[in-house]
Amino acid sequence: MFYYVRGELVLAEPGTAVIDCAGVGYKLSVSDNTLGKISNMDKKEVLLYTYMYIREDAVDLIGFAAKEELSAFKMLISVSGVGPKAAMSILSLLTVEKFALAVSTQDSKAIAKASGIGPKTAARIVLELKEKVAKEFAAVPSSMAEQDTFTEELNTSGNLAEAEKALMVLGYTKAEAQTALKGISPTASLEEMVSAALRKMALRF
Repeated sequence: MFYYVRGELVLAEPGTAVIDCAGVGYKLSVSDNTLGKISNMDKKEVLLYTYMYIREDAVDLIGFAAKEELSAFKMLISVSGVGPKAAMSILSLLTVEKFALAVSTQDSKAIAKASGIGPKTAARIVLELKEKVAKEFAAVPSSMAEQDTFTEELNTSGNLAEAEKALMVLGYTKAEAQTALKGISPTASLEEMVSAALRKMALRF
């Protein structure tokens, strides 16, 4: 129903942001990472991408400072036994980049550190999201020449291969991930590669 909410930030406190849109105050649940990005923007215009969660006794509006965080949230709540509260706990502990790395490298311990997330749930998140990536994001590159060049880079940089997997966990196709990673130094750290690729795709879209 709502794609995003844009207006003046009138309140920012742990777990909550209120945005004034044409005289109507929208209360949104937010992660600690989103809160950190907007907390210093009091009385300034902000834009939060939204997800509406409807329960029997309430309707909750959840806000995200970036599309990538919203994508990660949707993937998390698709996992059996993971609801919005658990998903927000994970996204409060981990940035989108670190969440993607944890899933792509099967680091369930990093996810289990989130409040309310046990080892079994963390392991299930890794398992179910990796299967979803394998099933839904199996696109091929647009040209064989590009594939050959990128394959060479993958063979010389383990981090580059892991960065590709991390981007696919976030919902990008294999072709999009490879395009975004082209030109990034193969000696960069895994998190630096993912961050740089996400910035490039944000500029494109």
